[in-house]
Formats: sequence, structure tokens, C-alpha cells
Amino acid sequence: MKPVSRNLLLSIFSFAVGGAAVLMAVSLLAQPGPAGGPGLAPQQTQKLTASAIQLERIVAPEDLLIPEDTRDSMYENTILQLVKTKKFQHVYRSGDRTAADAPDLVILRLIPEAFKKGSQKEREVITVAGATSIKVDVQFTSRDGKVLLEKVVEGKVRFYGENLRATYDLAKKVATLVNESF
Repeated sequence: MKPVSRNLLLSIFSFAVGGAAVLMAVSLLAQPGPAGGPGLAPQQTQKLTASAIQLERIVAPEDLLIPEDTRDSMYENTILQLVKTKKFQHVYRSGDRTAADAPDLVILRLIPEAFKKGSQKEREVITVAGATSIKVDVQFTSRDGKVLLEKVVEGKVRFYGENLRATYDLAKKVATLVNESF
């Protein structure tokens, strides 16, 4: 019988210890969480319902300079993404008079909080620089002004693409919020 080398014994031992550690980690992750404690259970949010939504014009605060083409692109991309969700029978634009007839209309407001204009050229040359980002407070309100849901969403373009691509990213995230909430 050949003697077993020390290196072989060490590798078998480390393999066994590593395997045991993995098993312990998996068993801990598989354990159910604490039940019934206040604030410990995941909060179940009730879904909102509406047959129609109206997107209001995007008006930036006076101290926040956002180019007009960026605001227009945010508006148009959000309209397109709202239609794609197929959550509403009607998607109305700001000022549409036929929205007054909708019985359960929800009004969507995008309130810009921050804007950082990046550089497409910088992004293409140095991928860690030149990002464009838009941070918006998304508010879903009833016709009488009661806030039904409010969340901050951020759209970005980090690597390749035009600066307006950040508005597309923002609109996609608003659509995701709609899909989760309605």
C-alpha cells in the first residue's frame, strides 16, 4: 500500500470542508423566515385598477434645466410604453377633453428631480464616463388629486447610445412600475 501524500490529504480535507460550508449555506437559505413578527413579513400591496390613464405634460422645476427635446422624448416614450403595457383601455395625452368621460381615470405625472447630461462621445471612447441620467418622481393620482402611488424612478444611458436613450430607459421603468401596480 502506497503512502498518501500530504498535498492529496490537504486537498481532500479542503474539498470536504468546502462542501460542508456550501451545504450549510444552502440549508440556511432554505430555512423559512420568521413568521408573524411585526414588519417582518413581506408587505402585500393591493393592485390599483383603472380603465384609463392620462399622462400630464412634463414640467421641470425652475432650478432644474432639462432641454426641451429631452422633456418631449420622455413624454412620447412614456406614452408608447403605457400603450404597450395593455393595462388600460385608453391612454390619454395631457389636455385631451375626451378623458373627462373616463369613469376611473388615473393621472400620471412625471416630476423631474435631477438631470445629468452626459456625452455620447465620452461614452464611446471611455465607457466609464459620460453617462446621462434622469431622476423623476412618478405620481399616480386620482381625478381629485389624491396620490395613489408615488415612486422615484431613474433612467440612464451608460455605455452606447444617444443621450435621449435615457428617456427610453426611464419610460421602460415607468411601464414596469405600471405592470407591477395595476
